[in-house]
Amino acid sequence: MIRGRDAADLVAGVVALLAALEILSACSVGPRYRPPVVAEGAEAPLVSVQPAAETAAQPPDDWWRLYQDPVLDQLLQEAFTANTDLRVAEADLSAARAVLEAAKVGLYPQTKAEVGATYGRDPVTDEILELGGHRPENTWIFDALLDVSYEVDLFGHVRRSIEASRADAEANAAARDAIKITVAAETARAYAQICAVGEQIAVARHSLAVVSHEADITVQRHEAGANSQFDVVRAQGLVAQVRAGIPPLEGQRKAALFQLAALLGRTPSQAPTNAESCVTPPHIDTLIPVGDGASLLKRRPDVRQADRRVAAATARIGVATADLYPRISLTGFFGGISATLPELTTNEGRAWGVGPSISWSFPNQAGPRARVHQAQATAAAALAGFDAAVLEALKETEQSLATYGAELDRRQALAEAQDRAQNAFNLAHDQFLAGAIANIDLLTTEESLVATDASVAASDAALVQDQIALFKALGGGWRRTAAVAYQ
Repeated sequence: MIRGRDAADLVAGVVALLAALEILSACSVGPRYRPPVVAEGAEAPLVSVQPAAETAAQPPDDWWRLYQDPVLDQLLQEAFTANTDLRVAEADLSAARAVLEAAKVGLYPQTKAEVGATYGRDPVTDEILELGGHRPENTWIFDALLDVSYEVDLFGHVRRSIEASRADAEANAAARDAIKITVAAETARAYAQICAVGEQIAVARHSLAVVSHEADITVQRHEAGANSQFDVVRAQGLVAQVRAGIPPLEGQRKAALFQLAALLGRTPSQAPTNAESCVTPPHIDTLIPVGDGASLLKRRPDVRQADRRVAAATARIGVATADLYPRISLTGFFGGISATLPELTTNEGRAWGVGPSISWSFPNQAGPRARVHQAQATAAAALAGFDAAVLEALKETEQSLATYGAELDRRQALAEAQDRAQNAFNLAHDQFLAGAIANIDLLTTEESLVATDASVAASDAALVQDQIALFKALGGGWRRTAAVAYQ
């Protein structure tokens, strides 16, 4: 029987031991995480910025509002709620956070309660009966025990595991944000394509009306004896050629509409019909804010994700290193074991015990050391991955800026060519009616006007797509939920 003084001394001793062990566990083995150093020049101003089109101001997170298009705003809001890829990413993030909560459990004592009853014979019971001069017999054994164990984290095995799990959860959050950026860009891209192809269809139909009118004039002049049948055939051939270009555009528009429906989590039969009324590509009237290299790296979730992978890999070096040292646990149990239920709670049936346990892979530590080397290699790979993410972010942004700038210059040149083609057609039309030029000259100016108008519409489509690609490269489209670790 444990007397009160003995129990008090036992408790005091255990508390003193725990306090001493906690002091010793203040240190954790393995390297501490240090924010990765970005490449030289990575935080400098972007080199492909054109002052006539872009500004170094910081881009807004909700960049699509720069287009001032209520339909686009509504589509983005719906996509962020219903997109299936985002729902998967949210589930993955929840799973990672659950792993973190499970890792934190190691900071606290582990408890397990067991209650049972067994009927039969037990070698230990038989031996006790025989020592007392009794024959072995079948008996009931009742037990009710509470087991408690606590790992004293002397070398940081538990704390490093928590650090790794926390970094994993933060990496999953960054991955979720990266998917949100993609969803924002792809939704805007699909809507812009619907609008741009709508413009191309309108241009093609206008061109069809123009060449059809000129073909009718050619037929009338032929009937009056002013043109040859060859002129009629050539004019009608141009009409057929322009008409043939419309169905593929209509098919592209339907395909973009179905793509938009999928991004919104809708079936094709529930595609947003309000988007079909758009026949003008979204347009930004102001300079595009792009920021600089430093703000870009802080904004891009893929860079943050790579940084968190470095942190997780660094923490796992500490986990592996801690396995080189003893793992000390305090264990105890309290309860009762007896052959009858009434005795289970009495002093005769009471059972208890407390004491330390040590687990150590020693002296053969080849396995733990190999795991340390593996963790170090994984950390080196994660660091290289961070460097790659930084370079990729800068490359994508500079490429998008260069492509957008080139398309702006092309669009300006096409506008001039369009004006000249229109003037040439107007002059040729008047001179043809006056009999000053041949039908072939008029047909040539028609073909040039049709081609130029189509090129301008195609350039408008490319321009808005290049804008969206630039915004995607800039890393906009998500609400900041965590600080960037390498700031």
